[in-house]
Amino acid sequence: MKPHRVRMTHNLVVNYGLYRRMEVFRPHRTSPGACIMTRYHSDDYVNFLKNITPDNMQEYTKQLQRFNVGEDCPVFDGLFDYCQLYTSGSLGGADRINQNLTDIVINWAGGMHNAKRAEASGFGYVNDCVLAILELLKQHERVLYIDMDLYHGDGVEEAFYSTNRVLTLSFHQFGEALFPGTGNIGDIGYKDGKHYALNVPLKEGVDDASYKSIFEPVVAKVMEVYAPGAIVLQCGANTLAGDRHGCFNLSVTGHGECVKFVRSFGCPMLVLGGGGNSLRTVPRCWTYETAVLIGEDIKDELPFNDYMDYYGPDYRLHVPATNMRNCNTLQELEETKLQIFEILKQVEPVPNGNAQIQTGQVESQLNPPGVGGETAAVAMEVDDDANGNIAAGTTTTTIAEAKDEEDNVDPSE
Repeated sequence: MKPHRVRMTHNLVVNYGLYRRMEVFRPHRTSPGACIMTRYHSDDYVNFLKNITPDNMQEYTKQLQRFNVGEDCPVFDGLFDYCQLYTSGSLGGADRINQNLTDIVINWAGGMHNAKRAEASGFGYVNDCVLAILELLKQHERVLYIDMDLYHGDGVEEAFYSTNRVLTLSFHQFGEALFPGTGNIGDIGYKDGKHYALNVPLKEGVDDASYKSIFEPVVAKVMEVYAPGAIVLQCGANTLAGDRHGCFNLSVTGHGECVKFVRSFGCPMLVLGGGGNSLRTVPRCWTYETAVLIGEDIKDELPFNDYMDYYGPDYRLHVPATNMRNCNTLQELEETKLQIFEILKQVEPVPNGNAQIQTGQVESQLNPPGVGGETAAVAMEVDDDANGNIAAGTTTTTIAEAKDEEDNVDPSE
């Protein structure tokens, strides 16, 4: 389902004509040999992902349990190829930002924020968010990670929990009985990273107005105090009304307004996908946000596309919120906001850029060697069976798919 929703998004982006304002590229696929994934993930875990298939699962019974691969994170044909594709899109996008080739990069196939160093989680096997942040930190002293997914971005928070060079900010539904069971407002970081992990727990039914009332002031305050050199924005669409597993009540417009607000600061951005369980709403949301990121107004009436049957009976871009009960009171939201502001008072305006950041891997640090030519990007089409990764600049945006060799093509063909 995950590659299919990205394929549908790409199809809508092309049929709206947005690709004409975009640069389409494919970064090189991450090498299976000297694997870039082990900058964060353990060697044993990456080797397991390379080798596991539905046919040999019986030989890896202990490893399946050890690495949490099974029900929520199933084994399927092409698993490691899938991980390489979405990870390469995020790494390639971060590299383009580092080279000042673009201001905004979009990879809707990325955003797998729950994956841990040696454990799959939340249908995430490789944490492309963490790897992209590591790449950005080669050129940027401070990186801000903003997570809009319904579920807490625990994998990213855990990776940078003890450093001040990355501030993680997650807006999510919270409850001890809810996946992943983390993300309380009192979880604020450790050692040098204390006060650099911010969590905004929300209750079910949050609507556009309530979400905006806490998202905008908190993000604005973080930008004022932390002043990051780059932003990674995870745009999980499982917060939309009507999501099969979600219980938030955001409209496509409300979700997009948050993206527009982050864009308004003019900071280099890597924009990623994430959760989202409805093929009716996710492509609509990410298509609209692609338009928002390139500053293009698009019609509510959907253009003819290859997946029209999914969008009936209205065939409109925007999905409205429902009459679901909002369990978040204005007083509770205000109290949460003030608590976040108190935490931010402890944040140093200029964090120490010389500190090395341990990422869990042996002898690893957060000033890794450059990727060099491995993330070269060129204008290209996303094939129909690919994870359309998208990147945006001031006047152009890019749709990308990881590939071993480069060739220039027209994405509309």
